[in-house]
Amino acid sequence: MNRVPGRMFARPWRALLALWLAIVLLAPAGAAAADGPLELRSGTATVTVDGVTQTAPVELSYHWDRQHRGRPGFASFELPFTLDAAPETPWGIFIPRVGNVLEVSLNDALLQVYGDLGRGNGPDYAKAPIYVPIPGHLLKAGDNRLQIRIRADSARRAGLSRVTIGPAMPVRTELFETAYGWRFTGSVLLSAFSLIVGGIALALWLTQVDADAVGRHRRDGIYFWTALAEFCWALRVADGVIAEPPLPWPAWGVLMAACYAGWAASAMMFCYHLAGWDHRPRMRWLRWPMAGVVAGTVAASSMALFREEPYWLTGWLAAEIVFIALFVCAFVVATVRRPNLGRLLVAAAALATLGFGIRDWLVIRLSDAYGETTWVRYSSVFFGIALLLIVLRRFRAASIEARGSVAALAQRVAQRERELASTFAALEQVARDQARTHERERILRDMHDGVGSHISSAIRQLQSGQASPEELLRTLRDSLDQLKLSIDSIHLPPGDVGALLAALRYRLEPRLAAAGIQLEWGVEEVPTVKGLDAQGMRQLQFLLFEAVSNVMQHAQAKTLRIESEAPAGRVQLRVIDDGRGFDASQVPRALMERAGAVGARLAVESRPGRTVVQFEFG
Repeated sequence: MNRVPGRMFARPWRALLALWLAIVLLAPAGAAAADGPLELRSGTATVTVDGVTQTAPVELSYHWDRQHRGRPGFASFELPFTLDAAPETPWGIFIPRVGNVLEVSLNDALLQVYGDLGRGNGPDYAKAPIYVPIPGHLLKAGDNRLQIRIRADSARRAGLSRVTIGPAMPVRTELFETAYGWRFTGSVLLSAFSLIVGGIALALWLTQVDADAVGRHRRDGIYFWTALAEFCWALRVADGVIAEPPLPWPAWGVLMAACYAGWAASAMMFCYHLAGWDHRPRMRWLRWPMAGVVAGTVAASSMALFREEPYWLTGWLAAEIVFIALFVCAFVVATVRRPNLGRLLVAAAALATLGFGIRDWLVIRLSDAYGETTWVRYSSVFFGIALLLIVLRRFRAASIEARGSVAALAQRVAQRERELASTFAALEQVARDQARTHERERILRDMHDGVGSHISSAIRQLQSGQASPEELLRTLRDSLDQLKLSIDSIHLPPGDVGALLAALRYRLEPRLAAAGIQLEWGVEEVPTVKGLDAQGMRQLQFLLFEAVSNVMQHAQAKTLRIESEAPAGRVQLRVIDDGRGFDASQVPRALMERAGAVGARLAVESRPGRTVVQFEFG
């Protein structure tokens, strides 16, 4: 009794399930095709290699190098599909990878051309995904036929991946733009990142210079290898966005392979310096195999591309991966023995990059898979970040050390400055003592030449018994005036002729009045005379005193006039009297010598009633 209701209850559900399966399985296949994207996986391929043409069914994806051992040729793919009804919305075609140059047709109508099928080793459009819009009138209800013709160059990853055709919105926005972002935009960003890291490292390598024990400039090699690795990788990744390379294909392919090897070798040299092996003579032999990685890659890629035999490069890359794997293992062991943050980061990035490189070699070089993208280009970001962190940490440590060195240098400089200040103070004291000594010597010399000579004259006058008291008194007064003027000259500013004349007037005006000589003062303001130092000012003072003294002793003048002016910047001093005059051709020798000592031009004019003695400077 209990089983019957259960069976009756189960049978309706089974019936419903069977009905649903029948509806799904018996529904027309083209109904879904008219509404959603179709993935075209099979068709017919007509292939021409070395002049031989064959037509056969094909299952996509189609890897040209694996199918034809890298020989160049042509292929025409016909991919049929069926629509229940003509689409009412715009459609498009998304091809993840196809190349190297191609033409796309739909129902015998040409849609798009990429490159020239008649020219080999030219542009390469297999580097970026392709989207082709479809005009609405070309699609029809029933059978349709997509035609893709390609020209394949040797060792350029030519072929055709699976093709998606469908409404423009999901095909373009969801499929094409996503793939384009990963492959094209991603390559641009990776290249920019590598250029930034390389630029920072190169700037540090150029600017962070130390001097070794013998004074030679020494740069940190870790910065150089970082810059070289990132620049090589930037160029290698940038190839993914260069459809038309600047060099013909074989040469450009060799350059790209060399950049790949240069990046690997430079990254290993970075690890070589980071592990401290550059300071260990037993480890220096590692530099030669790293150079061999680059040289061997150039040789193998040249053989593979110029001879159109890709297996040369495939085999060499296998040997290169083995060497890199051994090197990475050695670096990891060294990191485990002497761990620090920088080495751990680089070791982790190196292991990830090595694993991705092995995957790429197996998938890209050995398998029949087509449309796959290399993973190393993305793992290199981790390696680049690790390099950047190491470089910045080393720069920070060097900066801290440099600041410490600068601080120590500043302390030594401060100590030297204190010592120099002490020495300078001692030298100043010595200079002041010498100046005082020289001033004493000058005063004594002036007293000897001036006061002493007048006193000697007075003594001779007394001894002769022939001099009158007036003459003896005049001689002694001249001696006293000379002494006072010598004292005044100590405080005269260099070149200040006006101050000198004022002091002379102050000292001599009482003498002139006592001698019955009227003093006329015609002094104008004159500029400072360059070249008249303290010694020159004393000589000029004695020169004027000599001229005035001659007037008082010999001219029998009633009036003495002193003038000064500066016509056209030249300073002129004149001593004028109305005495009896003298022979102007017989200028007193003392006047001529003192005028020459101060660099003044002496001019004398004399006749009874007017005598002019002029000194001109400038």
